[in-house]
Amino acid sequence: MIFGQWDYNYNSDIMKWNKLGLVFDLRKEKPDWVKSHAMTPTPLLLKDKIRVYFTGRSQKGESMISYVDLDRKDPSKILYIKKEPVMEIGGIGMFDDCGTICTCAIQENNEIYLYYTAYSVSFKVPYKNAVGLGVSKDNGDTFLRKYDGPILDRSKFEPFFVISPWVMHFNNTWHMWYASATDWVLVDNKPESVYHIKYAHSKNGLDWERDNITCIEPLTKEEANARPTVIHENGKLKMWFTYRGSRDFRDGPESYRIGYAEAVEQSPTKWSRMDDKSGLEIGETNYDNLMQAYPAVVKDGDRKILFYNGNGFGVNGFCVAIANE
Repeated sequence: MIFGQWDYNYNSDIMKWNKLGLVFDLRKEKPDWVKSHAMTPTPLLLKDKIRVYFTGRSQKGESMISYVDLDRKDPSKILYIKKEPVMEIGGIGMFDDCGTICTCAIQENNEIYLYYTAYSVSFKVPYKNAVGLGVSKDNGDTFLRKYDGPILDRSKFEPFFVISPWVMHFNNTWHMWYASATDWVLVDNKPESVYHIKYAHSKNGLDWERDNITCIEPLTKEEANARPTVIHENGKLKMWFTYRGSRDFRDGPESYRIGYAEAVEQSPTKWSRMDDKSGLEIGETNYDNLMQAYPAVVKDGDRKILFYNGNGFGVNGFCVAIANE
């Protein structure tokens, strides 16, 4: 499968990101239900603002989704912080009864689709995950599950779990890049998950077909890569993603970094990895000098805006950067 009318240019652009800092800082202001974290910032362009969904850790330790509205002209300026979660977690025994983690929001006709990672606590491993879908009919303020069950789950070829979907709708085809667990490794007798980015496609955004195709090959046996974010620009499909090792990755030397890849020959399944061109450098800033994780890139006219988490998996909020090309 190819993207048809999109002309491909093999020359990679060189770019850098101008960091605006920890724009949403929970130490300054946060909803009462949030104990910590504003993970996986997920942008949605609205008429006069950028709505950024985020995953907060509740006082009960459950992950739930809410949002912050930023000024579209100046994304460092907060306009509004929603005080409640946009959707409740699932009932007891459901696939998302322990938490929901936002990863992709898109507008479809008069509705907004919010694709999310769901998790529930497990026994021999810490958790099991699947992909769910919430639908909003009030311009993204609140969401209801499309189904009580997941739209993507483990399968006979993917036996562990699936997470972090990113979805694009183009030429009557829905494209999804997601991460699929390929193994669990024991580190100091504790199981740590390993996962790689794969691809699925759909005719309606609800029912997905997948061929167990790995898009981003790991650099090492224990590398985990996830949270793909894909845009089309200058005739290219471009992907930013996050990757880590499996040992001492919680703000340690193998913690998350942001990688980059470009599609080869217009194919959504074939990617050339070139992490040195991600454009985001680890610096001296105290909010992302140990970790850079969970990128989401949105195009606003000629501008590219990057949302991501810094140290501690976004324990204190999320960061924003603008492309400087």
